[in-house]
Amino acid sequence: MPPPRDQSSRPPQQHGAGQHQDRGQGEGRRREAQQVEKDVERTHVEGLEKTQGFEISRNFIIRAMAVWALGINHTTAPLDLRGRFAYAIDQVEPTLKALRDALARKPEAAILSTCNRTEIYCAGELGDIDHTLDWLAHSGGVSPALLRSHSYALRDGQAARHAFRVASGLDSMVLGEPQILGQMKDAVRAAEQAGALGTTLNQLFQRSFAVAKEVRTSTEIGAHSISMAAAAVRLAGQLFEDLGQIKVLFVGAGEMVELAATHFAARNPKGIAIANRTLERGEKLATRFGGEVMRLADLPSRLHEFDAVISCTASTLPIIGLGAVERALKARKHRPIFMVDLAVPRDIEPEVRELEDVYLYTVDDLAGVVQTGQANRQAAVAQAEAIIDAGVQSFLHWMDKRGTVPLIQQLNAQADEWRALELARARKAIAKGEDVEAVLEAMSKGLTQKMLHGALAELHAGDATARERASAAIQHFFLRKER
Repeated sequence: MPPPRDQSSRPPQQHGAGQHQDRGQGEGRRREAQQVEKDVERTHVEGLEKTQGFEISRNFIIRAMAVWALGINHTTAPLDLRGRFAYAIDQVEPTLKALRDALARKPEAAILSTCNRTEIYCAGELGDIDHTLDWLAHSGGVSPALLRSHSYALRDGQAARHAFRVASGLDSMVLGEPQILGQMKDAVRAAEQAGALGTTLNQLFQRSFAVAKEVRTSTEIGAHSISMAAAAVRLAGQLFEDLGQIKVLFVGAGEMVELAATHFAARNPKGIAIANRTLERGEKLATRFGGEVMRLADLPSRLHEFDAVISCTASTLPIIGLGAVERALKARKHRPIFMVDLAVPRDIEPEVRELEDVYLYTVDDLAGVVQTGQANRQAAVAQAEAIIDAGVQSFLHWMDKRGTVPLIQQLNAQADEWRALELARARKAIAKGEDVEAVLEAMSKGLTQKMLHGALAELHAGDATARERASAAIQHFFLRKER
């Protein structure tokens, strides 16, 4: 930009000639300004037409994100069917990639897989529940019709409500149990590491965690609940008169086995052993409970030593077979064995149940035991549902606001492009030596015309209904007083 002219430094002029020259220079500046304005008037509509994305359909629809959930759980599907869709935590990342590749536009996705449920949560422009179900059925090797008959599919508010209820323990076999919240957090971390977690699902899960925290701190939903591990101890106590006289074998070293070992150790059994694929993790657990550690490969030859066997691993195939148990019973001279299979899919072959002197329980068998005392917690359930209702409404409000984001982005991009167009034209005019004041005047007028062009065009539309609609919008957006 050239430096401003210092009026005081100009040489003195003859009076008459000076007035004439000043008038001439003033006329010249006015002509420059008028010419710039004409250039803008001639080109501003061309600029609008050339601006990418300017022409927005009158039927423009803001596409809000859809959220959907598809799942099976202990109330809808038998154990063996659930076992087909159980994913260990290290399987989640490749499974999420396969799922997203199979669906249109690669939606956000997360998978929650526990012994009692497998659920897929997705968010995207298309609520593609049918294709999600087809993919899941194919991955589990069953027909879509079979899976559909044992599954639930939820959208938007219902999906959010379900996620909040799951996180709060209201949808668990053990009402109010806290383990599910940690499992859901693990699922979210896995989705994030897989690059499958976006803004919408992240918001859904973070809100579910907040709701769960409020439910647990504001209600007694988890009071006096009986966990799976506690139920196993209770059942063992019905078979053996004195748990202090039995030897217990735990197969696996995960969270569920740790919890079960804690409950059994409190009854001071005669011996505790941990069988695990990796000795290091098994040793850590065995040391904590004063037990021994053994290799999983040694389990068949030592099974007869134990009165109770609690198993929960991530194996996709049974690790305790019918033959091994038959040999153990023979070596025990048919003294009874108490067995609890907490794994999904099963760790213990189901045929073992048919053997005499074997008392085998699965996660589904424990359901009746853990329901004890739930009637006393119905008041807490009502309180929890009220908290969840408020959380769902808040999430839907957030979703509704998010629906306008694409339009806001388009509007900002459009305004930026208009501004850049007028700024470039102004710089070019200044570089040619045109008067700065005239250029600024023309630039402001050009921007104004660009911003009002669409509104004015609607007011001149031939359709009376369109004109009336445009008039109301213009009154609202441009002529209202500041609120």
